[in-house]
Amino acid sequence: MGYSPEPLIDPRFYRATDDAVASSNERSILRLIWRNPGISRTELTGVSELAQQTIHRLLDQLAERGIVQLGSPKPGLGKGQPSPILRLEGSYAYTCGMSVNTDVIDVCLMDFAGQVLCETDVQIRERTVDQALELVHEWVRKQQKVLGLSDEAFFGVGLGIAGFHVSGTSFNASLPLHAWSLIELGPLLTRYFKKPVWALNGGKTGTIGESMFGVGRYIKDFAYLSFNYGFGGGLISNGELLHGGNGNAGEFSQMYEDEEITRRPALQMIMERLNQNGVEVPSITYLRKHFDPRWPGVREWLDEITPAYNRLINAIWAVYDPQAIVFGGQIPPDLAHLMIERTRLFGKPRYGVGRASPKLLVSEIPTDAAAMGAAVTPFKLTFF
Repeated sequence: MGYSPEPLIDPRFYRATDDAVASSNERSILRLIWRNPGISRTELTGVSELAQQTIHRLLDQLAERGIVQLGSPKPGLGKGQPSPILRLEGSYAYTCGMSVNTDVIDVCLMDFAGQVLCETDVQIRERTVDQALELVHEWVRKQQKVLGLSDEAFFGVGLGIAGFHVSGTSFNASLPLHAWSLIELGPLLTRYFKKPVWALNGGKTGTIGESMFGVGRYIKDFAYLSFNYGFGGGLISNGELLHGGNGNAGEFSQMYEDEEITRRPALQMIMERLNQNGVEVPSITYLRKHFDPRWPGVREWLDEITPAYNRLINAIWAVYDPQAIVFGGQIPPDLAHLMIERTRLFGKPRYGVGRASPKLLVSEIPTDAAAMGAAVTPFKLTFF
């Protein structure tokens, strides 16, 4: 039987009446509170499809469980009984998010309200999988002591890895991550952390991160481009992640045949071009921190990848018709803007009217969205 994180959830997080952490109606309420910080109970009734009596009852139950905080009354809402401000209770639970890239694992601890409690990165070059995980585990234990975090409130681990999904919690990653490939990562991480593990590829955890912390706060349908050592992404439809029949929706690199695979917009390729032009770029992390659009080789690389890149953008537009296409992952923002400037949409107007086109946006998350997305994934897939 395959690995599943849900049966490993600590019973203390379950509802008293069943083996779920939140009902569908409770999840609807929690999503609205997440996306509308400072909303009052009265205002929640106005934007929810649930009846007022149902909302009041469910909020009381969520408050009793320590999930939602009923704060002080919100002023300026007219006559009648003051309505309390609703907030997610951050101390209710926390998670560990891990984004496994070709050179580092980005790690963060996040509370239930979405606050990053602490973050670090662990170098994985010349380290085995077990050595890297042991370092992450030691860091987590240290932060639990420093921050006074109880193990009881540790809900679970979210993992994002740069590679496509094979089956279960197994992924096929790029060559630098060959040791992480084709092994069941869920059971492995559970042995270290003694917690349930939700594992997705890095493109999808980045997409979830963007949906929860970035443009997804106001756009419900978007495509996310994850520029890393390789190139992938994800799709958000009506606020929810599309997995696809085999768990690989958003594997955009798959549209390129062998002879043009080197012309896809993967950061591995621009690093190689820069090194050929005498600019030493030792890692993706270095590229993101120090990128200079004036470096020799940047314009040359952009010229080479633009035709294949434009075809991808138009394929996403034609097939998925998103409201926006977000440039994320580890791409330097200045490089993302250069690519957006070169975008050409192929659609032509008919009778003077053109088809609505997606907005091209740079990710609003300043750090690696995949680590934040990995951390919020356990909450997203169970509470929100």
